Amino acid sequence: MNIGIDMMGGDFAPLEAVKGIKLFNEAHLTVDSSQLTVNGQPSTVNLALFGDKAHIETLLKEHAVDTSNIKIIGTSQVIEMDEHPTKALKEKQDSSIAVGFGYLAKGMVDAFISAGNTGAMMVGSLFSIKAIEGIHRPTIGAYMPRENGKLGWLIDAGINSDCKPENLEQFAMLGSIFAEQILNIENPRVGLINIGEEEGKGNLLAQAAYPLLKENKHIHFTGNIEGRDIFLDKADVMVCDGFTGNIILKLAESIHGLVQRRNVHDEFFDMFEFEQYGGVPVLGVNKPVIIGHGISHAKAFKNMITIAGKMVEKDVVGMIKKSVTVGS
Repeated sequence: MNIGIDMMGGDFAPLEAVKGIKLFNEAHLTVDSSQLTVNGQPSTVNLALFGDKAHIETLLKEHAVDTSNIKIIGTSQVIEMDEHPTKALKEKQDSSIAVGFGYLAKGMVDAFISAGNTGAMMVGSLFSIKAIEGIHRPTIGAYMPRENGKLGWLIDAGINSDCKPENLEQFAMLGSIFAEQILNIENPRVGLINIGEEEGKGNLLAQAAYPLLKENKHIHFTGNIEGRDIFLDKADVMVCDGFTGNIILKLAESIHGLVQRRNVHDEFFDMFEFEQYGGVPVLGVNKPVIIGHGISHAKAFKNMITIAGKMVEKDVVGMIKKSVTVGS
């Protein structure tokens, strides 16, 4: 299994990426039970690092990182956080993101992760490895802590602000596969985020999406859920357009920031800390792509590598392709 890492993406690159790689290798290369598998067989995770080769080599040495599973691919350019995604990818073809996507498209790595420019990662996903045939709009989700200590999955979390009912139906299918395979939720319940529980409530999008979800036999649709249900055990996959989803996500992030500033210690609010999840996958494209937060530290990078490995291990992309074929 080969996972590519954009070493130059994020506010603390490449130092925190190197520290995260060390954490991952210390767990993965020394503890048999932590190994990922491919086709039922234990698989060493080889890491392809894209970025400033000399700088990366120095940091790997300084932090005593086991490099037995590491290959460095030197790049000369960096796509900054504030750059226009499409323009940057076109003009900076030797950037860590562009070269990484090139390797992914050619099958030289099985997955690619970055904490860099989110727009560039989405554009790279759509133009380098492309959307799965039959997927109208790839999407990303967000982990939603629930009061019972488990996680829910909010989808879309901000990529698709304007949606059609058919988009929400596909988001539900994509989210269900992710929840089942990665969050280990059996037969995940799907809820449509709305302003009321009764069928027929909501705006035109919600009213039109409801019957599509209700009639889809490939998901476990349980009806509408309201904003007050997000942190409760009402649904495992919570579906909405990206405009609504991003507002919910930013509200959840602000809650975490608030309790931290007020020095509140509670197990539930501890679950809002994003680094324990690493990043989120772009669902609906032909290869696993994981996007991390720009302020990711070592723990987040370690977990981004882990989730990328699980996406490959469980062949989530293959399952999505099959679901699109079956559902069409």
